[in-house]
Amino acid sequence: MSAEADATGFPLRDLADMRQRARDVLAANDLGTMVTAAPNLYPHMWSWDAAFVATGLSTVSVARALQELDYLLAAQWKSGMIPHIVFSDVPGYFPDVERWGTRGASPEGVQSSGICQPPVHATLLRRIVERATAAGGEDARLAEEFTRRTLPQWIRWHAWLRTSRGGDGSGLLTIYHGWESGMDNSPRFDGPYSRVHPGPMEPFVRTDTQKVTDRSQRPSDEEYSRYLWLVQQMAGVRFDDARLPEVMDFQVKDVFMSAIFAAANEDLAVLAEHIGLRGDVARLREWAEEFREGVDATVDDQTGLARDRDVLAGEWIGLPTMAGFAPLISTADDSLLRRQLDIFEGPDWTGDPRLAFPLPASTSTTYEGLKPRQYWRGPVWPVMNWFLAGCLRRRGDGERYLRLRDASLAQLMEGHFAEYYEPFTGEPLGSMDQSWTAAVALEWLADPDAG
Repeated sequence: MSAEADATGFPLRDLADMRQRARDVLAANDLGTMVTAAPNLYPHMWSWDAAFVATGLSTVSVARALQELDYLLAAQWKSGMIPHIVFSDVPGYFPDVERWGTRGASPEGVQSSGICQPPVHATLLRRIVERATAAGGEDARLAEEFTRRTLPQWIRWHAWLRTSRGGDGSGLLTIYHGWESGMDNSPRFDGPYSRVHPGPMEPFVRTDTQKVTDRSQRPSDEEYSRYLWLVQQMAGVRFDDARLPEVMDFQVKDVFMSAIFAAANEDLAVLAEHIGLRGDVARLREWAEEFREGVDATVDDQTGLARDRDVLAGEWIGLPTMAGFAPLISTADDSLLRRQLDIFEGPDWTGDPRLAFPLPASTSTTYEGLKPRQYWRGPVWPVMNWFLAGCLRRRGDGERYLRLRDASLAQLMEGHFAEYYEPFTGEPLGSMDQSWTAAVALEWLADPDAG
């Protein structure tokens, strides 16, 4: 290794260029109030995107990172739900707030969707607080003040999830739309969606396929009609949590989201302890244990992968998607963890020699339904690489973390910060200059030995 290369083997100049380019992407996507998810295609704030974006921002400015989370929290519904989209004033996105029909249900002055997304926020806030605390000074003061001030809102968010989406004792959260999973058109939802039969709806014109013109990368019109029918069903009962189980044609116990929730409850408990507010710690840790056990209980003995459950059909969903690795996020069972890691590094996943980089695709590379260019049906997502690697690092598995980091930096060297990547060629796909991709690049590069 030359003196001009860092521990990853990449030239320092290239890593410096990557860091500056990532910062430029976040700056260009910053409206001042929010960092939009991406230019052109996604000109608004998405809930879990915002949490990842905030972590990336914290490598540049802790104050700006906390402002991002504050803006998201301002859209929190009275129920405690944090909506999956907070709309900016930028036009040209569909479905817009009018199609959602959330006016009157969302807070006054807030334009939002009516569903949620995975609750990664407490986990990523903890990371920001740890960074700020280590830096000391004004950063530490701002992080502590923000945590103390907003902790009740994060707890209300978790309480809403536990009560409205996970109150049946299963240790699993229910979603009423694939968009709530964050993995919109994953094959894991094919069965439940096949039983959604749209009724009369207003005509619609999609904007996503006007901006990503290669339709092979996007969900089909038939899929989209189902998505919009579910939105219409929710709007028909004014997004009333108590009535959704009666009317929704799509109801799935989401194992990946449940694992995120398990981990996030533990992280929220740590944050509460950090600022000396212990009143809710026991309750949060009970929820963490409940959902950790719920996720573990879904694992298929034969495949070793975690499973979703189709509530209406009463069936397990055991397709080989990234969601099958939910226990990597939350489990306390060492034997299950070892089995999952063996599968993760095996020939169906990151051990497939055909891969451009040894990174997990959104479905198994040997799955017969693999579509390597289409959204969550096969591409590699940089944000998921970073999130799963971070879960392993928290467990003390620095070796695997570093392997995923090095492969991820190699993938991102092409410079587009794409939404997702073709697993076998490494081609950037979807939206370019995606904010959360740039954010996790900054996180990777914040490692002391990453240049």
